[in-house]
Amino acid sequence: MRPISGLKCEAISWSKLLLLTAILTLVVTAAVPGMLVADEASHRNAITNGGFEADANGDQWPDDWPRGKAGTEWREEAGNRFLRLSATEPGTSVVVYRAVRFPDSCKALKLTWRWRVEELLPGEKPWFDARILLEFRDADGQKVTGAPAAPHLRKVTDGWVEQSLSFLVPADARSMEIMPSLLEVKRGIIDIDDMRLELVDPAPLEEQAKLVANAAREKQEIEAAKRRTKAAAQWEKSRNLISNGNFETAGKAGVWPEHWGSPKAEISWVKEELNHFLRLRVTEPGQTQMVHRNIDLPPGTKALELSWRQRISDLKPGKEPWYDARIMLEFKDLAGKKLNAPPSAPYTRSNTEGWVDRKVEFLVPEAALSLDLLPALLQVQRGTFDLDDLTLRPVAAEPLLARARQAEEEAKSAMVPKEEPKTSLWPKVLHVSGHRILDSRDQPVWLQGVNVVSLEWSVAGEKVLKSALVAIKDWNANTIRLPVKEEYWFGEGPGQKDGGAAYRQLVDEVITLAANRGAYVVLDLHRFRAPKPEHVRFWSDAAARYKNHPAVLFDLFNEPHGVSWDVWRDGGFVAEKSQAANADENTFLTPEERAKAQKGFQSPGMQALLNTVRKTGAKNIVIVGGLDWSYDLSGIANGYGLSDPDGNGIVYSTHIYPWKRDWAGKVLCVAEKHPIFVGEVGADLRKMTFIPADAQEDAETWTPEMLGLIQKHKLHWTGFSFHPKASPVMITGWDYTPTAYWGQLAKDALSGKPFELKRLR
Repeated sequence: MRPISGLKCEAISWSKLLLLTAILTLVVTAAVPGMLVADEASHRNAITNGGFEADANGDQWPDDWPRGKAGTEWREEAGNRFLRLSATEPGTSVVVYRAVRFPDSCKALKLTWRWRVEELLPGEKPWFDARILLEFRDADGQKVTGAPAAPHLRKVTDGWVEQSLSFLVPADARSMEIMPSLLEVKRGIIDIDDMRLELVDPAPLEEQAKLVANAAREKQEIEAAKRRTKAAAQWEKSRNLISNGNFETAGKAGVWPEHWGSPKAEISWVKEELNHFLRLRVTEPGQTQMVHRNIDLPPGTKALELSWRQRISDLKPGKEPWYDARIMLEFKDLAGKKLNAPPSAPYTRSNTEGWVDRKVEFLVPEAALSLDLLPALLQVQRGTFDLDDLTLRPVAAEPLLARARQAEEEAKSAMVPKEEPKTSLWPKVLHVSGHRILDSRDQPVWLQGVNVVSLEWSVAGEKVLKSALVAIKDWNANTIRLPVKEEYWFGEGPGQKDGGAAYRQLVDEVITLAANRGAYVVLDLHRFRAPKPEHVRFWSDAAARYKNHPAVLFDLFNEPHGVSWDVWRDGGFVAEKSQAANADENTFLTPEERAKAQKGFQSPGMQALLNTVRKTGAKNIVIVGGLDWSYDLSGIANGYGLSDPDGNGIVYSTHIYPWKRDWAGKVLCVAEKHPIFVGEVGADLRKMTFIPADAQEDAETWTPEMLGLIQKHKLHWTGFSFHPKASPVMITGWDYTPTAYWGQLAKDALSGKPFELKRLR
């Protein structure tokens, strides 16, 4: 490389200028840049040997231009040398690539060249022709917007033609890629010569750009005023900004709803009885079906409410979390450009029970003129999305602003700094002795706490660190039950790209946070019915990770049910069930998981899970749930208990809710021989929909007596759930205010308030 001398940008020296250069010849597409620096002989031309004359090394190819491949030639006519690009096969692209770096202070450039085009037959697209592609790059090599339009020719020229182009340089741009091209033409020849890139005064270009921008802005504002007025009239007329949002009015041809574009494959206008609606359907995996409406907004619109009816059937989402049935929303400004931070798209990943009503509210950016409405089945495996009665109306912004402020405050409040392990503060190792749990000093320990949920349905969790902290610090919990999912643990969930590393790290952080405060964590594999081979894999990994951690207990399997005690303990084939028998479990499973469960599987059994833990060398206490959704422990009393000769012992788990009966025969039957852990317990004012209402006792009578049962028999327990939306809820929101009917009583019990058991259920 040789330095440039005597080249200036306005009053600034170019002595530090470095020029990147290379040539890439493409047949179809490719690009390999190189570096060069123009020499003093080029004067103000930043493109060295832009006239293609020099060949100092005698290799029969112009200096500073890598030797071309098929489609490029170094030609000479009457003592003049130039570069020729030729395309003889339809669809061929031949591109010469040159990267030129310019000073940071440079604001404007002028590109001049001569070219000659012969035998040109353009391709099918308007941009398949002879052209010079131009792109700006920043210091990191990323593309910068604002490049000038590519000069192009679609006809042959009358001999050589000289052209030039002056343009402003974006502030972030540090280099330019100059690419003379024959772009996917059917055939043609382009000769290039005398290429020059030089610095020019930006003032005239800036003034011209300002005038053009002002004129365009004025025109846009006039047009925007008309559109806003029309939108206001639409609102006054129908109280709905979406014309024909109910799909009842036909277009001129009578085969498609008015204002909704034109018919498309797999999108249909359907009539059922007297009602019309739009149907989007995907039958091939990975397809997208989408409808687009652009809705203008009246003047002064600060917030909007979108409501609609939808019916979703046979839906199987795609591989990413956002590949589902959704309505995408995007605001556009006066120029038709998308604005940043669009509203969150309302989405659905499961089927609905017939038609359901949906509604969302969102703020409107000040610069917004219109809203793009895009109902879609987005890259799903299959599914049908029926859509009707779309209504868009302006609403007051203040309630949304207040919610946004609250959400921001909650997000700040939920931030918990990562902690390093403080082993001197960790609780003592636990072991089982008879029906008691003892620490390493043989002192009894009573595990009491809450379920910090969400990692069983969210790879990122929902405020799990903050919830664990509040439960321990403010609610006096000494135990956190933490449900997890093996799919997320191994990074196999939607959107996970790190093999589960972030998920496992979050679990680590919850455990460290609890242990640093002397509390325990029950790691719960939150699955249903019976163990599967993938659950053996999970415990092989998780048990090794937390082997002999004094604060960690292993809850092997959340809620076994629907199998015999023999299969529960020893494993065996678990046959498929009827949909009716499986209805309650289906409440907790995704459609894919439901379909998989219907096929049946070979279960390794609970003893195999325990053995897997012990094979890692982990002696941690294991917690084992009984049958009937972990309620029934009668099989343990009848000889189906597990064997654990090499570990710190087994605690048997029961989950008790207001519809469970025979506490003595199902739970207390093993209390004299084994520790009992009530892993889930709680009641809600609203009755559960998957259990007959008359089978559920009211929370006001059931809750205090259940706490009385726990206290009378010193049952270990973790209330369900420390989350405002996972019923039965212990808190009303993310300020952790306890619910009056369950959370407050549980909080009182954790603080030592006694409760009386009047009668067994």
